Amino acid sequence: MLEKRFNFSEIEAKCLDHWSENQIFSFNNDENKKPFCIMMPPPNVTGSLHMGHALTFTLQDILIRFHKKLNKNVLWQPGTDHAGIATEIVVEKMIQKESKLSKAELGRSKFIEKIWNWKEESGDKIINQMKRLGTSVDWNVSRFTMDEGLSYSVKEVFIDLYNRGLIYKDKRLVNWDPKLGTALSDLEVNQIEKVGKMWFIKYQLENSNENIVVGTTRPETIFGDSGIAIHPKNKKLNHLIGKKALIPILNKRIPIFADEYADPEKGSGAVKITPAHDFNDFEIGKKHDLEFVNILDKTASLNKNTPKEYQGLNRFVARKKLISELKKNNKILKIENNKMFLPVGDRSDEILEPLLTFQWFLDTKKISIKVKKAIKEKKIVFHPNSWINTFKYWIENIEPWCISRQIWWGHRIPIWYSNNGLKIAAKSEEEAIDILKLKDETDKILYQDEDVLDTWFSSALWPFSTLGWPENDKLLKNFYPSNVLVTGFD
Repeated sequence: MLEKRFNFSEIEAKCLDHWSENQIFSFNNDENKKPFCIMMPPPNVTGSLHMGHALTFTLQDILIRFHKKLNKNVLWQPGTDHAGIATEIVVEKMIQKESKLSKAELGRSKFIEKIWNWKEESGDKIINQMKRLGTSVDWNVSRFTMDEGLSYSVKEVFIDLYNRGLIYKDKRLVNWDPKLGTALSDLEVNQIEKVGKMWFIKYQLENSNENIVVGTTRPETIFGDSGIAIHPKNKKLNHLIGKKALIPILNKRIPIFADEYADPEKGSGAVKITPAHDFNDFEIGKKHDLEFVNILDKTASLNKNTPKEYQGLNRFVARKKLISELKKNNKILKIENNKMFLPVGDRSDEILEPLLTFQWFLDTKKISIKVKKAIKEKKIVFHPNSWINTFKYWIENIEPWCISRQIWWGHRIPIWYSNNGLKIAAKSEEEAIDILKLKDETDKILYQDEDVLDTWFSSALWPFSTLGWPENDKLLKNFYPSNVLVTGFD
């Protein structure tokens, strides 16, 4: 007799057991059949499925089953991503709860050991959820972005790109997360709309009682000012171009110069330029050869480049103190409400700071040349097709990708530093020693770079690293490039 209500848990469990026992979804590479491949975008090992996963995996599953019905050689490559920052947050919270120890107190090797232990215990949660969804996946061919084969692929790609000059180390502005203590890529930043304040501050002209007024939403950054820009066609203010202004409290002289970046219709018409703490100002600073003054440490507290009474203060505490002092000295003309977007870390919810640090970058403009060609030749197709315009815009305006992270869980950057300051790209310390001997027999390897690669660096290699690259095996020949990608628009 049929039950009145459908008992999904009982029926689904029977189906799953039957499929598993009979290896219904087992992958067999049949080279006589036409190949069809979908690379499963690897979900984070930390997570659990959300509605987005459920939708995209269901759509992929439909395509996989359809092409199996067409008697094709079908591979749906499964696996999981090590999710560097997200995993560190989860495990660090767990350790603090258990032992009250911080990550730093535990030490790098023990912390990484804890993560591997946690991964073995908890890392299969999302896989079990996907099984319950009924996805037609052979989990026997599953991969993990930190497994031995994929780690080898990451080193191989990094070393090749480094030797070709496409990966380089440079001191540039990055999105800095003061809470996590690491750089982030643009994709890890959420822009949150908020009504804040705009402070209009009076800068006295040198050898004059006249003031020039500058608007800012971050008053504390005045300590890092290197100049004031005025649009050359600004009739009201262009008589000040070429003169010097004094930064309030510091009384430091800075130049007033002409640049079309300063919009005469916005704010006061004059723009303070702080090259070490604003992405637009960074470019203006380079263009006009301005001084780069960093006023923050990596916890977003004010450093030694600020007045003594401000040093060590949290950025927001320093802001309150500075506003109070500016008011006392009659240096604030007015304060207005200001609708703006705040950059917030997608993992920490912390307000980010543009910070000038040494980081590793990938020259994405150069490696996008082939992508531009593929777009032009219509080799890349979007459904719906309107998304090709978003993709074109992204490719045309792509910036160097900051690929280094100041965390411990991930692929450690395969660069070794020598006593004489040489940088050696190698898969191991032994290999680095051998390469160094060919360059300088008297030199010695001192240490490996402390940073790890952005999680997306290894994820980006997923379409071919999972197939055994750099070995030119049968899987790579049959299934690369893959046929379709079902994912979110981002």
